[in-house]
Amino acid sequence: MLIEVEQRAPATVVRIVGDVDGVTAETLLNELQARVGEGYVRLVGDLSGVKYTSSAGLRALLAVLRDARRGGGDLRLAAVHAPVRKILELSGFTTILKLYDDVDGAVASYSA
Repeated sequence: MLIEVEQRAPATVVRIVGDVDGVTAETLLNELQARVGEGYVRLVGDLSGVKYTSSAGLRALLAVLRDARRGGGDLRLAAVHAPVRKILELSGFTTILKLYDDVDGAVASYSA
């Protein structure tokens, strides 16, 4: 899994490439929590490079969402592929996470 971070005011975009599973979820969690710890609480997860996530990946997203919201921010997901979207829907995550068609829309949503 590859994680790239980019500042795109007013948000921090985290591009994830590769599967998020039991092996990689902890790396993702640590990276995102480090950003939140640095005060970057308006996060956009660019999932355009993610074709699969396991329950471990969902737990990592939930933990980061909670941390970001505690800091007055949020975690919003963008460019979610159909198989991952289906997992998010079946697990009920679409009721607590905001999903956007693309990164630009997710970033812009913080200004609205």
